[in-house]
Amino acid sequence: MNVPLLDLKAQLKTIEREVKAAITEVVDSGQYILGAKVEELEKKVAAYAQAAHGIGVSSGTDALLVSLTALDAGPGDIVITTPYSFFATAGVISRLGATPAFVDIDPDTYNMDPEALRAWFDREASKAAKVKAIIPVHLYGQCADMDPILDVAQGFGVAVIEDAAQAVGAQFPSRAGLKKAGGMGAMGCFSFFPSKNLGAMGDGGMVVTNDASLAEKIARLRNHGAKPKYYYAMIGGNFRLDALQAAILLVKLPHLDGWHAKRQANAAYYDAHLQVDGVRKPAIAYDRKSHIYNQYVISVSERRDELQKFLAERGIGTEIYYPVPFHEQECFQHLGYKTGDFPNSEYAAKHTLALPIYPELTDAMKDFVIQEIGAFYG
Repeated sequence: MNVPLLDLKAQLKTIEREVKAAITEVVDSGQYILGAKVEELEKKVAAYAQAAHGIGVSSGTDALLVSLTALDAGPGDIVITTPYSFFATAGVISRLGATPAFVDIDPDTYNMDPEALRAWFDREASKAAKVKAIIPVHLYGQCADMDPILDVAQGFGVAVIEDAAQAVGAQFPSRAGLKKAGGMGAMGCFSFFPSKNLGAMGDGGMVVTNDASLAEKIARLRNHGAKPKYYYAMIGGNFRLDALQAAILLVKLPHLDGWHAKRQANAAYYDAHLQVDGVRKPAIAYDRKSHIYNQYVISVSERRDELQKFLAERGIGTEIYYPVPFHEQECFQHLGYKTGDFPNSEYAAKHTLALPIYPELTDAMKDFVIQEIGAFYG
Protein backbone atom coordinates (compact mmCIF):
# COMPACT_ATOMS: atom_id res chain seq x y z
CA MET A 1 0.00 0.00 0.00
CA ASN A 2 1.23 3.51 -0.84
CA VAL A 3 0.54 6.19 1.77
CA PRO A 4 2.12 9.52 0.79
CA LEU A 5 2.79 12.21 3.37
CA LEU A 6 0.40 14.45 1.43
CA ASP A 7 -1.80 13.86 -1.63
CA LEU A 8 -2.89 17.13 -3.22
CA LYS A 9 -4.43 15.30 -6.19
CA ALA A 10 -6.91 13.61 -3.85
CA GLN A 11 -8.06 17.01 -2.59
CA LEU A 12 -8.28 18.44 -6.09
CA LYS A 13 -10.63 15.67 -7.23
CA THR A 14 -13.28 16.96 -4.80
CA ILE A 15 -13.21 20.57 -6.10
CA GLU A 16 -11.67 20.27 -9.57
CA ARG A 17 -14.59 21.77 -11.50
CA GLU A 18 -14.79 24.81 -9.19
CA VAL A 19 -11.04 25.39 -9.30
CA LYS A 20 -10.82 25.19 -13.09
CA ALA A 21 -13.77 27.57 -13.45
CA ALA A 22 -12.09 30.05 -11.11
CA ILE A 23 -8.83 29.82 -13.06
CA THR A 24 -10.65 30.39 -16.34
CA GLU A 25 -12.42 33.42 -14.90
CA VAL A 26 -9.10 35.01 -13.97
CA VAL A 27 -7.51 34.14 -17.31
CA ASP A 28 -10.41 35.75 -19.15
CA SER A 29 -10.40 38.83 -16.89
CA GLY A 30 -6.92 40.04 -17.79
CA GLN A 31 -6.37 41.03 -14.12
CA TYR A 32 -3.49 38.85 -12.88
CA ILE A 33 -1.91 40.69 -9.94
CA LEU A 34 -3.91 42.08 -7.00
CA GLY A 35 -7.39 43.25 -8.07
CA ALA A 36 -10.89 42.17 -7.09
CA LYS A 37 -10.11 38.51 -6.32
CA VAL A 38 -7.29 39.46 -3.98
CA GLU A 39 -9.45 42.06 -2.25
CA GLU A 40 -12.24 39.51 -1.74
CA LEU A 41 -9.80 36.97 -0.30
CA GLU A 42 -8.29 39.59 2.01
CA LYS A 43 -11.69 40.42 3.48
CA LYS A 44 -12.71 36.78 3.93
CA VAL A 45 -9.43 35.54 5.44
CA ALA A 46 -9.28 38.54 7.78
CA ALA A 47 -12.83 37.83 8.96
CA TYR A 48 -11.98 34.13 9.36
CA ALA A 49 -9.01 35.06 11.54
CA GLN A 50 -11.10 37.54 13.57
CA ALA A 51 -9.03 40.46 12.30
CA ALA A 52 -10.09 43.75 10.77
CA HIS A 53 -7.70 43.86 7.82
CA GLY A 54 -6.00 41.44 5.47
CA ILE A 55 -3.17 42.17 3.05
CA GLY A 56 -2.39 39.51 0.46
CA VAL A 57 1.30 38.97 -0.21
CA SER A 58 3.52 36.71 -2.28
CA SER A 59 4.38 34.08 0.36
CA GLY A 60 4.35 33.29 4.05
CA THR A 61 8.00 34.28 4.17
CA ASP A 62 7.20 37.68 2.69
CA ALA A 63 4.33 38.07 5.14
CA LEU A 64 6.85 37.84 7.98
CA LEU A 65 9.35 40.05 6.17
CA VAL A 66 6.89 42.82 5.39
CA SER A 67 5.49 42.70 8.94
CA LEU A 68 8.91 43.28 10.44
CA THR A 69 9.59 45.96 7.81
CA ALA A 70 6.37 47.71 8.86
CA LEU A 71 7.79 47.89 12.39
CA ASP A 72 11.02 49.41 10.99
CA ALA A 73 13.06 46.45 12.26
CA GLY A 74 16.70 46.71 11.29
CA PRO A 75 20.30 46.92 12.52
CA GLY A 76 20.55 47.28 16.27
CA ASP A 77 17.16 45.68 16.86
CA ILE A 78 16.51 42.28 18.46
CA VAL A 79 13.65 40.00 17.47
CA ILE A 80 12.87 37.06 19.76
CA THR A 81 11.59 33.74 18.44
CA THR A 82 12.27 30.04 18.95
CA PRO A 83 15.08 28.03 17.34
CA TYR A 84 12.60 25.38 16.18
CA SER A 85 10.58 26.35 13.11
CA PHE A 86 10.84 26.62 9.34
CA PHE A 87 13.87 28.69 8.36
CA ALA A 88 11.87 31.74 7.27
CA THR A 89 10.95 32.61 10.86
CA ALA A 90 14.54 33.50 11.70
CA GLY A 91 15.78 34.17 8.18
CA VAL A 92 13.64 37.27 7.70
CA ILE A 93 15.04 38.78 10.90
CA SER A 94 18.60 38.52 9.64
CA ARG A 95 17.65 39.70 6.14
CA LEU A 96 16.64 43.04 7.67
CA GLY A 97 19.88 43.32 9.62
CA ALA A 98 18.21 42.73 12.98
CA THR A 99 19.49 40.09 15.41
CA PRO A 100 17.51 36.91 16.14
CA ALA A 101 17.38 35.94 19.81
CA PHE A 102 16.11 32.49 20.67
CA VAL A 103 14.11 31.07 23.56
CA ASP A 104 13.39 27.36 23.90
CA ILE A 105 10.16 25.55 23.10
CA ASP A 106 7.75 23.72 25.34
CA PRO A 107 8.74 20.03 25.11
CA ASP A 108 5.15 18.88 24.58
CA THR A 109 3.66 21.40 22.14
CA TYR A 110 6.91 22.51 20.39
CA ASN A 111 5.68 26.10 20.67
CA MET A 112 7.42 29.00 22.42
CA ASP A 113 7.73 28.40 26.17
CA PRO A 114 6.33 31.55 27.86
CA GLU A 115 8.51 30.94 30.91
CA ALA A 116 11.61 30.81 28.73
CA LEU A 117 10.52 34.11 27.15
CA ARG A 118 10.07 35.72 30.55
CA ALA A 119 13.43 34.35 31.66
CA TRP A 120 15.11 35.93 28.63
CA PHE A 121 13.92 39.39 29.67
CA ASP A 122 15.03 38.75 33.26
CA ARG A 123 18.44 37.54 32.13
CA GLU A 124 18.97 40.12 29.37
CA ALA A 125 17.51 43.18 31.06
CA SER A 126 20.14 45.45 29.51
CA LYS A 127 18.97 44.43 26.02
CA ALA A 128 15.22 44.71 26.60
CA ALA A 129 14.99 48.17 25.06
CA LYS A 130 16.43 46.81 21.80
CA VAL A 131 13.69 44.21 21.33
CA LYS A 132 11.55 45.22 18.34
CA ALA A 133 9.25 42.21 18.20
CA ILE A 134 8.46 38.74 19.51
CA ILE A 135 7.52 36.05 16.98
CA PRO A 136 5.77 33.04 18.52
CA VAL A 137 5.19 30.21 16.05
CA HIS A 138 1.92 28.26 16.06
CA LEU A 139 3.73 25.11 15.03
CA TYR A 140 2.02 22.16 13.34
CA GLY A 141 -1.40 23.83 13.59
CA GLN A 142 -1.72 24.45 17.35
CA CYS A 143 -1.57 27.92 18.88
CA ALA A 144 1.21 28.90 21.22
CA ASP A 145 0.17 29.84 24.77
CA MET A 146 -0.58 33.41 23.81
CA ASP A 147 -1.90 34.99 27.02
CA PRO A 148 1.41 34.89 28.92
CA ILE A 149 3.36 35.72 25.76
CA LEU A 150 1.23 38.81 25.18
CA ASP A 151 1.56 39.71 28.87
CA VAL A 152 5.36 39.74 28.60
CA ALA A 153 5.24 41.71 25.35
CA GLN A 154 2.87 44.30 26.78
CA GLY A 155 5.01 44.66 29.88
CA PHE A 156 8.00 45.64 27.77
CA GLY A 157 6.12 47.53 25.05
CA VAL A 158 7.05 45.02 22.35
CA ALA A 159 4.96 44.07 19.31
CA VAL A 160 3.96 40.44 18.75
CA ILE A 161 3.95 39.02 15.24
CA GLU A 162 2.23 35.63 15.08
CA ASP A 163 3.86 33.16 12.70
CA ALA A 164 0.62 31.38 11.86
CA ALA A 165 1.90 29.89 8.60
CA GLN A 166 0.77 26.41 9.66
CA ALA A 167 -2.25 27.44 11.71
CA VAL A 168 -4.99 29.18 9.72
CA GLY A 169 -8.16 28.43 11.68
CA ALA A 170 -6.46 27.19 14.84
CA GLN A 171 -8.09 28.44 18.03
CA PHE A 172 -6.82 29.67 21.38
CA PRO A 173 -8.96 29.86 24.56
CA SER A 174 -7.72 33.25 25.75
CA ARG A 175 -8.81 35.06 28.89
CA ALA A 176 -10.87 37.31 26.62
CA GLY A 177 -12.64 34.43 24.90
CA LEU A 178 -11.94 32.08 21.99
CA LYS A 179 -9.46 33.63 19.56
CA LYS A 180 -8.15 32.56 16.17
CA ALA A 181 -4.51 32.22 15.14
CA GLY A 182 -3.23 35.41 13.56
CA GLY A 183 -5.72 37.75 15.18
CA MET A 184 -4.14 38.14 18.62
CA GLY A 185 -0.86 39.97 18.04
CA ALA A 186 -0.08 43.22 16.26
CA MET A 187 0.07 41.17 13.05
CA GLY A 188 -0.52 37.58 12.03
CA CYS A 189 1.21 35.91 9.10
CA PHE A 190 -0.23 33.10 6.99
CA SER A 191 1.31 30.93 4.31
CA PHE A 192 -0.67 29.51 1.41
CA PHE A 193 2.12 27.17 0.31
CA PRO A 194 0.46 24.14 -1.36
CA SER A 195 1.08 21.82 1.62
CA LYS A 196 -0.81 24.04 4.06
CA ASN A 197 -4.39 23.27 5.10
CA LEU A 198 -5.41 26.25 2.96
CA GLY A 199 -2.97 25.86 0.09
CA ALA A 200 -2.64 27.64 -3.22
CA MET A 201 -1.24 26.20 -6.45
CA GLY A 202 1.97 28.10 -5.94
CA ASP A 203 3.24 30.56 -3.38
CA GLY A 204 1.05 33.01 -1.53
CA GLY A 205 0.58 34.51 1.91
CA MET A 206 -1.30 37.09 3.93
CA VAL A 207 -0.83 39.46 6.84
CA VAL A 208 -3.83 40.17 9.05
CA THR A 209 -4.04 42.95 11.60
CA ASN A 210 -6.48 45.00 13.64
CA ASP A 211 -4.36 48.14 13.20
CA ALA A 212 -5.54 50.25 10.25
CA SER A 213 -2.28 52.20 10.04
CA LEU A 214 -0.20 49.00 9.93
CA ALA A 215 -2.51 47.59 7.27
CA GLU A 216 -2.09 50.68 5.12
CA LYS A 217 1.69 50.61 5.53
CA ILE A 218 1.94 46.92 4.65
CA ALA A 219 -0.24 47.44 1.58
CA ARG A 220 2.24 50.10 0.42
CA LEU A 221 5.31 48.08 1.30
CA ARG A 222 4.14 45.06 -0.75
CA ASN A 223 4.16 47.32 -3.85
CA HIS A 224 7.64 48.83 -3.46
CA GLY A 225 6.29 51.46 -1.04
CA ALA A 226 4.42 53.34 -3.75
CA LYS A 227 1.51 55.71 -3.02
CA PRO A 228 0.36 57.00 -5.42
CA LYS A 229 1.88 55.01 -8.28
CA TYR A 230 5.51 55.95 -8.95
CA TYR A 231 5.77 58.08 -5.78
CA TYR A 232 7.75 56.59 -2.89
CA ALA A 233 7.93 57.87 0.66
CA MET A 234 9.29 54.48 1.81
CA ILE A 235 11.17 51.56 0.32
CA GLY A 236 9.27 48.32 0.06
CA GLY A 237 9.45 45.33 -2.23
CA ASN A 238 7.51 43.29 -4.74
CA PHE A 239 5.38 41.21 -2.37
CA ARG A 240 2.08 41.18 -4.30
CA LEU A 241 -0.35 38.26 -4.39
CA ASP A 242 -1.43 36.91 -7.77
CA ALA A 243 -5.14 37.03 -8.61
CA LEU A 244 -4.93 33.43 -9.85
CA GLN A 245 -3.85 32.16 -6.42
CA ALA A 246 -6.50 34.29 -4.71
CA ALA A 247 -9.21 32.81 -6.93
CA ILE A 248 -8.09 29.25 -6.13
CA LEU A 249 -8.00 30.03 -2.41
CA LEU A 250 -11.50 31.52 -2.57
CA VAL A 251 -12.74 28.17 -3.87
CA LYS A 252 -10.97 26.31 -1.08
CA LEU A 253 -11.81 28.58 1.85
CA PRO A 254 -15.45 27.38 2.30
CA HIS A 255 -14.15 23.80 2.53
CA LEU A 256 -11.47 24.60 5.10
CA ASP A 257 -13.36 23.85 8.31
CA GLY A 258 -14.52 20.53 6.86
CA TRP A 259 -10.94 19.63 5.97
CA HIS A 260 -9.86 20.59 9.50
CA ALA A 261 -12.52 18.26 10.91
CA LYS A 262 -11.23 15.36 8.83
CA ARG A 263 -7.66 15.99 9.94
CA GLN A 264 -8.87 16.11 13.55
CA ALA A 265 -10.70 12.82 13.05
CA ASN A 266 -7.57 11.25 11.56
CA ALA A 267 -5.55 12.48 14.52
CA ALA A 268 -8.10 11.01 16.93
CA TYR A 269 -7.83 7.68 15.10
CA TYR A 270 -4.05 7.67 15.41
CA ASP A 271 -4.33 8.66 19.07
CA ALA A 272 -6.69 5.78 19.78
CA HIS A 273 -4.93 3.05 17.81
CA LEU A 274 -1.22 3.92 17.77
CA GLN A 275 -0.19 2.18 20.97
CA VAL A 276 3.53 1.51 20.69
CA ASP A 277 6.03 1.72 23.53
CA GLY A 278 8.43 4.58 23.06
CA VAL A 279 6.14 6.47 20.66
CA ARG A 280 4.65 9.69 22.04
CA LYS A 281 1.67 11.17 20.22
CA PRO A 282 1.08 14.92 19.75
CA ALA A 283 0.01 16.81 22.85
CA ILE A 284 -3.36 18.55 22.81
CA ALA A 285 -2.79 21.79 24.67
CA TYR A 286 -6.41 22.96 24.65
CA ASP A 287 -8.90 20.67 22.91
CA ARG A 288 -9.07 18.66 19.71
CA LYS A 289 -11.06 21.28 17.80
CA SER A 290 -8.48 23.96 18.53
CA HIS A 291 -5.71 22.04 16.70
CA ILE A 292 -5.93 21.99 12.88
CA TYR A 293 -3.19 19.35 12.46
CA ASN A 294 -1.23 20.81 9.60
CA GLN A 295 1.13 18.07 10.76
CA TYR A 296 0.70 15.04 13.03
CA VAL A 297 4.10 14.76 14.70
CA ILE A 298 5.11 11.84 16.88
CA SER A 299 8.17 11.72 19.10
CA VAL A 300 10.05 8.45 19.36
CA SER A 301 12.51 7.58 22.10
CA GLU A 302 15.02 5.95 19.75
CA ARG A 303 15.95 5.12 16.15
CA ARG A 304 13.93 7.89 14.50
CA ASP A 305 15.97 7.95 11.29
CA GLU A 306 15.84 4.17 10.98
CA LEU A 307 12.07 4.28 11.44
CA GLN A 308 11.73 6.84 8.66
CA LYS A 309 13.78 4.67 6.30
CA PHE A 310 11.77 1.56 7.27
CA LEU A 311 8.47 3.32 6.55
CA ALA A 312 9.74 4.72 3.23
CA GLU A 313 10.67 1.22 2.10
CA ARG A 314 7.05 0.24 2.69
CA GLY A 315 5.60 3.15 0.76
CA ILE A 316 4.76 5.39 3.72
CA GLY A 317 5.71 9.04 3.42
CA THR A 318 7.01 10.92 6.47
CA GLU A 319 8.98 14.10 7.10
CA ILE A 320 11.28 15.50 9.76
CA TYR A 321 10.15 19.00 10.79
CA TYR A 322 12.92 20.11 11.55
CA PRO A 323 16.26 18.27 11.68
CA VAL A 324 18.52 21.17 12.69
CA PRO A 325 17.48 23.96 15.10
CA PHE A 326 18.42 27.50 14.10
CA HIS A 327 21.17 27.89 16.69
CA GLU A 328 22.96 24.89 15.16
CA GLN A 329 22.65 26.11 11.57
CA GLU A 330 25.89 27.26 9.97
CA CYS A 331 24.48 30.64 8.95
CA PHE A 332 23.66 31.54 12.56
CA GLN A 333 26.94 30.55 14.20
CA HIS A 334 27.91 34.22 14.54
CA LEU A 335 25.13 34.60 17.14
CA GLY A 336 27.28 32.72 19.64
CA TYR A 337 24.88 29.96 20.64
CA LYS A 338 26.10 26.41 21.15
CA THR A 339 24.67 22.91 21.27
CA GLY A 340 23.01 22.40 24.64
CA ASP A 341 21.61 25.92 24.88
CA PHE A 342 18.09 24.84 23.85
CA PRO A 343 17.68 21.21 24.91
CA ASN A 344 13.97 20.92 24.10
CA SER A 345 14.49 22.11 20.54
CA GLU A 346 17.50 19.85 20.12
CA TYR A 347 15.59 16.82 21.42
CA ALA A 348 12.67 17.51 19.08
CA ALA A 349 15.01 17.79 16.11
CA LYS A 350 16.40 14.33 16.80
CA HIS A 351 13.25 12.47 17.84
CA THR A 352 10.20 13.76 15.96
CA LEU A 353 8.58 12.49 12.77
CA ALA A 354 5.49 13.69 10.90
CA LEU A 355 2.99 11.05 9.72
CA PRO A 356 0.38 11.37 6.94
CA ILE A 357 -2.64 13.28 8.26
CA TYR A 358 -4.32 14.80 5.17
CA PRO A 359 -8.15 14.68 5.00
CA GLU A 360 -8.47 12.00 2.33
CA LEU A 361 -6.65 9.28 4.31
CA THR A 362 -8.70 6.10 4.64
CA ASP A 363 -8.86 3.97 7.77
CA ALA A 364 -7.00 1.25 5.86
CA MET A 365 -4.16 3.67 5.14
CA LYS A 366 -3.97 4.79 8.75
CA ASP A 367 -4.06 1.16 9.91
CA PHE A 368 -1.14 0.37 7.60
CA VAL A 369 0.91 3.25 9.05
CA ILE A 370 0.13 2.11 12.61
CA GLN A 371 0.88 -1.53 11.77
CA GLU A 372 4.27 -0.74 10.26
CA ILE A 373 5.37 1.49 13.15
CA GLY A 374 4.42 -1.35 15.50
CA ALA A 375 6.32 -3.84 13.33
CA PHE A 376 9.46 -1.67 13.40
CA TYR A 377 9.52 -1.43 17.18
CA GLY A 378 8.53 -5.07 17.59
